[in-house]
Amino acid sequence: MRVGKLPLIPYHIPGDPKLGDAVRGLAGKHSAVLLANHGPVVAGKNLETAVYATEELEETAKLYLLLRGENPRGLTQEQVAELEARFPKD
Repeated sequence: MRVGKLPLIPYHIPGDPKLGDAVRGLAGKHSAVLLANHGPVVAGKNLETAVYATEELEETAKLYLLLRGENPRGLTQEQVAELEARFPKD
């Protein structure tokens, strides 16, 4: 796989500086990271390389979940409530 080892960064609410710090802490050590409940961040030598790596990562994740009979993990009720409080609907 082009991506190699894929570290999982724990969930942080969107905009939380801890999320950026977590990604920055792995910069240069991995070509991609997975943000729990957000999705992947993929780097490449150019846009085309990054897009291909992202597509491969998505397909690999899909196969992983399907073959193991697992479902994606959603947010908890508390996490949803925090999002709704911080980002109210207009």
